[in-house]
Amino acid sequence: MASIWSALYLSLKVAMCATMINIVVALIIAYHLAHRDFKGKNLLDIFLTLPLVLPPTVMGYYLLVLFGSEGWLGKWLSHLGINLVFTWQGAVVAATIVSMPLIIKPARAAFEAVNPQFEDAARTLGISNAGVFFRITLPLAFPGILAGILMAFARCLGEFGATLMIAGSIPGKTQTLSIAVYEAVQAGKDTLANELVLLISVICMVILYTVQRLGTKHKPQRLR
Repeated sequence: MASIWSALYLSLKVAMCATMINIVVALIIAYHLAHRDFKGKNLLDIFLTLPLVLPPTVMGYYLLVLFGSEGWLGKWLSHLGINLVFTWQGAVVAATIVSMPLIIKPARAAFEAVNPQFEDAARTLGISNAGVFFRITLPLAFPGILAGILMAFARCLGEFGATLMIAGSIPGKTQTLSIAVYEAVQAGKDTLANELVLLISVICMVILYTVQRLGTKHKPQRLR
């Protein structure tokens, strides 16, 4: 039982940290993709979507190339005393990158769905661009953004391949729920595997139900 709660705590910690990072980074990217036209925009969009289609082990390999002891980012971080390989922080990096498209895609769509007449009306009243974003754009796009955040959080909880590649499977340190399931099956511990599978399935079902409820409540905006 202790191993289950340890894996659950680590999974929740990794998922929460990765989601918090993505709330900032992914929303900034999504807003600029929705409101800015620039050279290479389509190429950037393709690059940001790659984590959705590439095998997780391939993403994990890329992360090892970047953050490993011989990687160009890994060497730079090592000079600062930072090591991401075989640490829970490495699991956060993997979960962040793998789940980022799940926030960018719906957030971009939500930003593009906001009626620009609302934003223009606010500007004519003297509200700054920052004020328009936080008082008009973000609240109107929030249901779609929240759905993406919840989906990304669920993806972080279930992340396996990339996390195993960069963080490994160290009980109590880097062994998340999905990795614990794999280890339990490999060790023939069917009871433990069933308990872990049931736990993560219930959590993901609750998240999906919440996303579904948000989708039914979200109504298109109309300017009267």
